[in-house]
Order: sequence, then C-alpha cells, then structure tokens
Amino acid sequence: MPDLPDPFHQPQFYDAVPTKRLLAWIVDMIVIVLLCLAILPFTAFTGIFFFPFLLLTVGFAYRVVTLATGSATWGMRLFSIEFRTARGERFDLGTAAAHTFGYSLSVAMPILQVISIVLMLTTARGQGLTDHVLGSVAINRRA
Repeated sequence: MPDLPDPFHQPQFYDAVPTKRLLAWIVDMIVIVLLCLAILPFTAFTGIFFFPFLLLTVGFAYRVVTLATGSATWGMRLFSIEFRTARGERFDLGTAAAHTFGYSLSVAMPILQVISIVLMLTTARGQGLTDHVLGSVAINRRA
C-alpha cells in the first residue's frame, strides 16, 4: 500500500487508532439508537415490534452516508480519525457502501467480528477484516 502512510516511519498516523475506533463505535451506536427512537413515533410505535431491523437499516444508512460524505462517521470525527482507501483517498459512495456491508457481515457473524478485532489489535496499520479486504485503513486526521 504505497499511497498510505508507513506505520513504521510515520507511526503518528496510527497512534491509538484501535482505541479511537472503539470509542467512535460507542458514540455511533448511541447516535443510531437515538435516531431510531426519534423515528418510532412516525411508525405509530409499531417500530417497537421490528426495532432490531430498524436499528440495522438506520445504522446501515447512517454509516454509508457519513462515510461517503466525510470518510468518517460522526463518532470517528469526534475522535479525529478517518478512513482512507488503499490509494490514500477519502471514501466515495461505493467504497462507503462496501465497507458498511463488510462491517454488517462481521457484526452478523461473531467469528468474523472476533477476527476483525484481533486484526485491529495486531496489525501494523490496525486494520480490521473489512479493511484488509478493501485495502482501506483508519488513520488519525491531524497526524
């Protein structure tokens, strides 16, 4: 990945990124739950019966839109990290959708999520499973 910062010569781009990703994920989950709670009255509260599906749908849309518009979710922006493609570019809509789809698969299959977490904690660039497949990486924004 020649267009991405080298983790050995420019470690400041990857400092504490796995921890920041976890904290950003917590913030994003809170935002998604709040969005779903705000939507409930518009479903005449029938959304309670399919709340997990509502969470999945709203979460998918939230992640795709925020990643496509700023290469980071609101939680990631709060902790000053963003995604970059293998060419060092910000995410476009297609890449954001592909990354979100990969994330959704990982969440749906716990073994994939465990593999992803282990990869984030043990690889030089802190990449998860979806990041490895797409060649993407999360980096510190102000490095």
